[in-house]
Amino acid sequence: MGWSPVQAASAAATLDTDAEWVASQVGGTLETVFEAVAATRADTAALLARVAAQGRGPVSADLAALRPGLHQRLARQELVSGVGFVAAPGLLADVPAWLEWWQSGPDGEVRPLLLDLDPSRSAYSDYTHWDWFALPRDTGHRAVAGPYVDYLCSDEYSLTLSAPVESEGRFAGVAAADVYLRHFEAAVLPLLRRLPRPARLVNARGRVAASADPAHLAGSLTKGPDFGELLAEARPAAYGDLRLVPCHGIPLVLVLAGT
Repeated sequence: MGWSPVQAASAAATLDTDAEWVASQVGGTLETVFEAVAATRADTAALLARVAAQGRGPVSADLAALRPGLHQRLARQELVSGVGFVAAPGLLADVPAWLEWWQSGPDGEVRPLLLDLDPSRSAYSDYTHWDWFALPRDTGHRAVAGPYVDYLCSDEYSLTLSAPVESEGRFAGVAAADVYLRHFEAAVLPLLRRLPRPARLVNARGRVAASADPAHLAGSLTKGPDFGELLAEARPAAYGDLRLVPCHGIPLVLVLAGT
């Protein structure tokens, strides 16, 4: 026997309430990482403003002033495995590209990321096409990129959370933090499994960041609406038999499969 219209409406309302609670909890989990990104963004913008006030352009050595804050964020934020500032090409007077990036080693030691960014011999010299750089640059908003295998920093399956940094009204680069996917999944999968339908989290590109739905694994792409537009509207929506719930200020969408 099928449900009555009243029963169906009640079940739908319960599902929406549960989904919005889960989306809120996921948002809270990643908001702590975005706090580290925001602090790095503020420190970098302040540093670039001080350099500009001296009547000169910044150089890579200036970014060493960011290190105490970066080390502190790595020590305090359990989910953060790497954090730093990635300069836009042309920002620095002495080098064409630069990552002021620090990460936690297997023993917990904080260490710098040392990369060869010479365009004549390095495959990593142009990082501007990667989502963690391109999304904040192109949209002006913070972003979640991945999951992807982070060959640049750790060879781990990771998410990168990032936000644009401006100097004198121009894009100067991104502040960012890495989260190992295994740590993120450990934090959010118990939440997704509370829902009565298979659920997954997708970013603005539709890439699955974590999933309790065996039909949609982490790293796969979700077909659907413009998820970036949905995040900008910041309200639940339906797409076919999917239920879509933005994660309360975090650039991820909770996607619930149909019955």
